[in-house]
Amino acid sequence: MRKNRIAGVVAAALCLAGGVAIAGGDPEAGKEKSAVCAGCHGADGNSTIGANPRLAGQYESYLLQALKQYKSGKRKDMLMGGMVANLSVQDMKDLAAWFASQDGNTLEVLPEE
Repeated sequence: MRKNRIAGVVAAALCLAGGVAIAGGDPEAGKEKSAVCAGCHGADGNSTIGANPRLAGQYESYLLQALKQYKSGKRKDMLMGGMVANLSVQDMKDLAAWFASQDGNTLEVLPEE
């Protein structure tokens, strides 16, 4: 019983650690493809517009899934649906790899006066 539990924990850890490699994106190719994303999400994925998600530092697998869902229509957003309409799976993998490789930052919350 204990061996099964340890094996399960090790398998889960390997899956999590290998998440970046599993997606198969090229961050440098993603950087080149991300120019159109910069207007809303920032050049490195750290949007300064509160309504636009920060992509930097997110899990690559999450970003890839989100892009695929926008393309399929499972996630509904007219702007994003149009932005991903012509992306290939490799384009989406590359973009996910680029934004995942960036350092995310948080918005500074100013104290109320």
